[in-house]
Amino acid sequence: MANKSVIIIGSGMGGLIAGNLLAKKGHKVTLFESHSSPGGYTAGFYRKGFYFESGTLSFEASPSIFKAMRDIGVFDRVSFVRQKARWVSEDFDSTVDSYHGFKSMLYGAFLSEKDSLDRYFSEVDKMHKASSLQGKIPMPFLYSGFPQLWATVGFILSTMKSMILSKKYADLTIGEFNARIFDKDSKLYRFLTNLGYPDMGAWVVGGMMTMFDDYWTVHGGMQSWANALAENLQRLGGELRLSSLVEKILTRDGAAIGVSSKNTNFYADYIISACDYKKTFLKLLDDRSLAPKDLLERIEKAAVSESFFTVYLGLNISNDELKGHLKIPYVLYIDDKPGTDIHNPDDEEFFQKTSISLYSPSMMNPDLAPTGKSSLMLQALSPPGWMQNWGGGSRQKYKQLKEKVRKTLIRRAEAIVPNLSSLAEFEDAATPLTYERYTHNTAGASSAWSWNPKKKFFTNVMGAYIETPVKNLYVGSCWTNQIGGVPGALIAAYLCAKKVK
Repeated sequence: MANKSVIIIGSGMGGLIAGNLLAKKGHKVTLFESHSSPGGYTAGFYRKGFYFESGTLSFEASPSIFKAMRDIGVFDRVSFVRQKARWVSEDFDSTVDSYHGFKSMLYGAFLSEKDSLDRYFSEVDKMHKASSLQGKIPMPFLYSGFPQLWATVGFILSTMKSMILSKKYADLTIGEFNARIFDKDSKLYRFLTNLGYPDMGAWVVGGMMTMFDDYWTVHGGMQSWANALAENLQRLGGELRLSSLVEKILTRDGAAIGVSSKNTNFYADYIISACDYKKTFLKLLDDRSLAPKDLLERIEKAAVSESFFTVYLGLNISNDELKGHLKIPYVLYIDDKPGTDIHNPDDEEFFQKTSISLYSPSMMNPDLAPTGKSSLMLQALSPPGWMQNWGGGSRQKYKQLKEKVRKTLIRRAEAIVPNLSSLAEFEDAATPLTYERYTHNTAGASSAWSWNPKKKFFTNVMGAYIETPVKNLYVGSCWTNQIGGVPGALIAAYLCAKKVK
């Protein structure tokens, strides 16, 4: 097999993993990244000595992730640790690190709703069990030859129940599923419907529940993971071009032949677009006529997952003092008020009514903040296009809205960390527009396409689609899977690596 030249666009998990797999096979890999550091959403940054995560806080599907890291040779260079969450509301305050613990929390907090919870969990238990079986073994995509055949048989046997349940709830949103059991005005309906992404498919619930038992983060911060993969790529002979925005994917005679970056053309046998699916076709492709018109129209109209508003705080208190308030690094403050509607972009008071999360990187690892100090991130899902997409293009209005939301989330987080506003010596914030600017994900999408089954882009939500109408052009990011995430990027990376021959 002759070695090939491969250009990869984007150094998120998909791009980094694909690059490593291909370089390990001896192919000539050049990875282009528009930002000054690798990682995409699975990255982090320092400000004034405080480290913060760029996007991804945790991941699931550890058997597959860990196998991939061993395949590449970086598993021992990344310190993976279990992540668990403390759930706080006016009805409960509990640290949950298992599915059983989550159930116990709800039964303890809502004794009068036992019958409803019994009906709810009679179905969710089945989903959880099916998803748990599926998640205990690495995905077949990670193997080749006979091992792949054997893994596929085992995977099919473990996922049969999951697929049956997926079909049963294929077109049902989590809200519609919960409305069959709970009163729409009840706290339980609001709480269980607001788990995960808005209007996500009911079939996802089982998989989401497995995260209580299989949820991980990185002790050194997500950037240390991205750095380990980037360094390994270079060690294997791959080239990493940072601060190198790809302007166009070049084509000739219906095939991808290279990319343009910084007014220079670079050529390769294969191009892997490990970035936003929409922008790959609607912005990067130099000849859009290579894609069918109906496909382009579907891509243009397709809904993407919601983005976040994040506040970054460097605090002048120690990790021990912060621990006295948070207890553990990750806290979910459930405080959705009645009438909170993430689908209403005109609700100026949305962030005063929605739930927020609090995460301290320095409580996970004290080295991620200056000595005697601590870091804290506050985060809330943002309504798509909120307030004319954050000010309707007016920079002054944008700054006003950003400042207002930043102060609002800090004030509301004082329910967990008293006097928080007076403890910060460093403050910054990111809006969905910030995320779009740095990751190039449409509307700052945090997990590829919409999780709403009524707005799906791919017909088969369980599939992974790396193929494009352009010869030698593949998509190698989480956008090849309907609900994305690190596992989705992993699948895409392995499938792309197998295509290069």
